Amino acid sequence: MSISKDLYPSEDDLVYEEELIRNPFSLKLWWRYLIARTHSPFTKRSIIYERALKSLPASYKLWHAYLRERLELVRNLPVSHSRYDSLNNTFERALVTMHNMPTIWTMYLTSLIEQKIVTRTRRAFDRALCALPVTQHDRIWDLYLVFVSQRGVPIETSHRVYRRYIKYEPRHIEDLIEFLLSSGLWQEAAERLAGVLNDDSFRSIKGKTKHTLLLDFCDLLTNHASEISGLNVDAIIRGGIRKLSDEVGRLWTSLADYYIRRKLLEKARDVFEEGMTTVVRVSDFSVIFDAYLQFEESVLAFKMEAMSEDEQEEEDGGEENGVEDDGEEEEDNRLNVGKLKEKLKKFWLCDEKDADLRIERLEHLINRSPELANSVLLRQNPHNVEQWHRRVKIFEGNPTKQILTYTEAVRTIDPMKAVGKPHTLWVAFAKLYETHNDVANARVILDKAVQVNYKVVDDLASVWCEWAEMEIRHKNLKGALELMRRATAEPSAEVKRRVAADGNEPVQIELHKSLRLWTFYVDLEESLGTLESTRAVYERILDLRIATPQIIINYAMLLEDHKYFEDAFKVYERGVKIFKYSHVKDIWVTYLSKFVKRYGKSKLERSRELFEHAVEMVPAEVVKPLYLQYAKLEEDFGLAKRAMRVYDQATKAIPASEQLSMYEIYIARAAEIYGVPKTREIYAQAISSEGLPEKDAMKMCIKYAELEKSLGEIDRARQIYNYASRLADTRFDGDFWKKWSEFEVNHGNEDTFRDMLRIKRSVSARHSQTQVFLPEYLQKPTVDEAMGQLKRAGVPEDEMEALERQLAPKVNSAARKLGFVCSSIQLSETASGLIQNQEEIELPEGSESDEEDDDGKVEIAQKDVPDAVYGGLVRKRDDEESEKEKETGDGDTRLGALERIKRRRQG
Repeated sequence: MSISKDLYPSEDDLVYEEELIRNPFSLKLWWRYLIARTHSPFTKRSIIYERALKSLPASYKLWHAYLRERLELVRNLPVSHSRYDSLNNTFERALVTMHNMPTIWTMYLTSLIEQKIVTRTRRAFDRALCALPVTQHDRIWDLYLVFVSQRGVPIETSHRVYRRYIKYEPRHIEDLIEFLLSSGLWQEAAERLAGVLNDDSFRSIKGKTKHTLLLDFCDLLTNHASEISGLNVDAIIRGGIRKLSDEVGRLWTSLADYYIRRKLLEKARDVFEEGMTTVVRVSDFSVIFDAYLQFEESVLAFKMEAMSEDEQEEEDGGEENGVEDDGEEEEDNRLNVGKLKEKLKKFWLCDEKDADLRIERLEHLINRSPELANSVLLRQNPHNVEQWHRRVKIFEGNPTKQILTYTEAVRTIDPMKAVGKPHTLWVAFAKLYETHNDVANARVILDKAVQVNYKVVDDLASVWCEWAEMEIRHKNLKGALELMRRATAEPSAEVKRRVAADGNEPVQIELHKSLRLWTFYVDLEESLGTLESTRAVYERILDLRIATPQIIINYAMLLEDHKYFEDAFKVYERGVKIFKYSHVKDIWVTYLSKFVKRYGKSKLERSRELFEHAVEMVPAEVVKPLYLQYAKLEEDFGLAKRAMRVYDQATKAIPASEQLSMYEIYIARAAEIYGVPKTREIYAQAISSEGLPEKDAMKMCIKYAELEKSLGEIDRARQIYNYASRLADTRFDGDFWKKWSEFEVNHGNEDTFRDMLRIKRSVSARHSQTQVFLPEYLQKPTVDEAMGQLKRAGVPEDEMEALERQLAPKVNSAARKLGFVCSSIQLSETASGLIQNQEEIELPEGSESDEEDDDGKVEIAQKDVPDAVYGGLVRKRDDEESEKEKETGDGDTRLGALERIKRRRQG
């Protein structure tokens, strides 16, 4: 075969060729030669590579570069091209010397994977694993797993490879399990998962928990029940139910699904029933119930479909077959085992046409859903009284079920742990018998109920009261009274001593102090017993110190109804001694009203003592009604003078917020009894009282002034207005100033009106003058302080002079007028023009021309002082000022900044 001339060395190659002839084993010379021929055709470069590798067969650098170029050459070629064979041969030649280089192996194996040559690739992987050390196997196994995961690789091959890989890296057992699941090898996948779950030291590299793995295992066993054997699926799933409390419903349905796939329908139904009767969460119950309902519906639909197909086949078979000899058919059937089995299937126990039974089961399941849901809630807390009542309502119309439910409830509930009122179950249980006219059993139930140790005494008292009410409903009045006597009887000392020794005191020991029980008992005695027995019950209540104010009032009223008035008042006396405020208020009010109504004037001194005692005991906030009642007593039966004294005492005893209303009542009663002039003393006392608020005092002043005005005492009324102005504020008390203004317009003159305006202006000025205290860092420094700081800082005089002109206050000479003192706040012309006299009134024409201008401003006429008075002094003062001005004009420049500022301020 002739070699192309292009492959021979050229003139440019002679330099490299001569050097290589002299030193053929130099890697550097060969590498320089290859670099120089980078742009040459691959055929020529391959000859250079072959020559170099012949001289240096163990050069990794040459082999790696040569193989990379060959891989790049076949990159875009189909795998069936002939160059792939030469590439593979080159790799095989390279591995003769480079068998311990993992990079060469990975390049070769990657190329083989792309060529889809399964057997050659598998053998190459095995050779690589044998050639390389174990520490470098991880680089090979990654490619090996990619290879066996490709489509077209036999499952058995992949399976064997994964098994070998797990021996090398046991932590990657999850990869094997995923492969087994994807390949349909369910049996081994289940076994491997079981091994993982049983290994306590296993830690998932994919972040899966034992919880997740167990759920996956249960799903695997359930979904492939017929393909997996050798494992106790029932025990495994039940173990998961015990461990995974948040997935109980799902696991129960998985176990039932496992039996359904194994065609064990009755066993699946038992699993559903067991799950519904054991779960404690409503969510798990709903999952199981929905799955159970769907199962029954699907089974019923399948049975209905099968029945319709059988009926169709029977109709078709009856038309085709004729009538045969009965004797021969019977003789053949005796010997035909297949027909005997068909006859056995028609037996009622093996009847496949059980659609009616399936329908009944489905309806029964639907009807039981409320009961099953209630059972779940009771398993959460068997001491929940409300849930037991709801369970009884579920069985409404079925007394037997209700009785069984009540029996189970009272046996289950512990009164100390009960949520709700456990005694209501006993009462409802007894009423169930009562509604069915079985009073004897109702009494038995209530007799057992009163022996239960409840948490609180009121529960036991309620049971006794219900028992007595039942006896009353059945006209057994004596029995009801006897029950109350039995319930309120105090335990003997021996019983108390025995209970104290045990250390666990039941509520029955404290039952005789139950207020509810005694209240019911006393009502029963009032209705059915005698006065003596009722009084005995009331006295017993008082002796036990469990009486309430209402019981005291009821006892007293009972005695009053039977004309025992003194005894009734004694009961009131005992009541006011027992209770403190605020419970005693009602007793006092009832006691006083009853006593006054009964005796009136005959026992006036005793009534006064009662009232005095009452107002001393009752707090000031609520003593006002008692004072009014006391004063009413004195007005009706006593002396008017004492009544006034009571009113006066009340004004000092009640709170300040109620004193105004009390003074109004006091004044009204005094005016009615003694006449209007008598009220002047009360008004004077009210407005001078320290406890009366200022607003209320001002209201009293206005009323006082109106009174004096009505009596014609204008001067006294004006004095009262003048006194009230000390309490008034022009910003808020406009009504007061308006009334005073109207009063002066109607009853005063110009001088009095001017005095009113003057007082108003002074009050307004007093309330408007406020002084604001600012922090030191916000206060503006004075000129002296500023100049002192500048001097200490070393600022020259000329700069200080410029600064003093900025700090000097600007005086507006036009704003000052002779005869007025300039205030610290000066208003602009616009603002001052807006201030007008809001209390301006119209006077007769010509009256204001002499004193006020058109704008309503009062101008004070000023006259020059006669020279005869202070003439000499004025002239002497003017001469001295002119001389000072001359001296100042000459010496201002010599004065310092501080002196000049002081001179200006003094001028």
